[in-house]
Amino acid sequence: MLWAREEYLFTPPTPMLKTLLGHLAEVEHLAMDRQPASVQVRLSELAAMLATLVADALMKLGDLTRSRSWFATARNAADDSGNVELRARVRAQAAMLPFYYGPLESAVSLSREARILSRGRPGATAAFASAAEARALAKLGDAEGAEAALRRAMAAFEQSGAGGGADNDAFAFPQRRLLLYESGTLTALGRTSQARRVQEEALSLYPKRTGIDPALLHFEAALCLVKDRSLAEACQLAGATFLRIDPAHRTPIVEERARDVIEALPPAIQGTRAARELREILALPPGQK
Repeated sequence: MLWAREEYLFTPPTPMLKTLLGHLAEVEHLAMDRQPASVQVRLSELAAMLATLVADALMKLGDLTRSRSWFATARNAADDSGNVELRARVRAQAAMLPFYYGPLESAVSLSREARILSRGRPGATAAFASAAEARALAKLGDAEGAEAALRRAMAAFEQSGAGGGADNDAFAFPQRRLLLYESGTLTALGRTSQARRVQEEALSLYPKRTGIDPALLHFEAALCLVKDRSLAEACQLAGATFLRIDPAHRTPIVEERARDVIEALPPAIQGTRAARELREILALPPGQK
């Protein structure tokens, strides 16, 4: 299971799904037999973690209906396990789906529920929950709430011991991921100078072999350029970022983040050459992107 959690960080979602579903089938087979209570708890924990990763992979692929269903399965399995930290972690992760695809209020609700479950347990999960809440609140325009949540995230992270887990684990929350969420919060709040500093720091912490997080940071940098009225440069950065991504990782969620840059442009700029070129890049057939 630890191997799968490490592989998930850099393996494209389509092949990863096959691996995860294979592991889930093994867990389900074991759970069908009568097991000691301690073993049944562990099986529920494994099912919750695997279902969370399946849901996340489906979200990246744009399969939102199945992603919602698997996140619900993950929450049920986590609740069955009785592991409070896992219950919180699954909810914080599930908040990503409404954060990216709406409604944002659901992202706030899930991350807040995760934060409440983590109360009295300062650590990586508590930091993740508050950081997710901060980013969603910022996107809703609640600057005061977002800043308070971000402060809670920073405090919990400091108490966790630099993330409370190994960097090469999908269920860890290392500094680079905290900075990713801080970047999203600051970008949404229009604090572009601070956001760019955070983006640069985060990018310096990612290993060479990784997933789409660095691309997400570059797209946020492009959104900062839009807010600073460097519109052509924003489109060029978004286009270059998209083309640099490994084709196997150019999933619908990545395309949506690039389109966020186009949608952020003022209406009068939507038809400019830079905007048209970005649209053309996103419209290329899969084999030519």
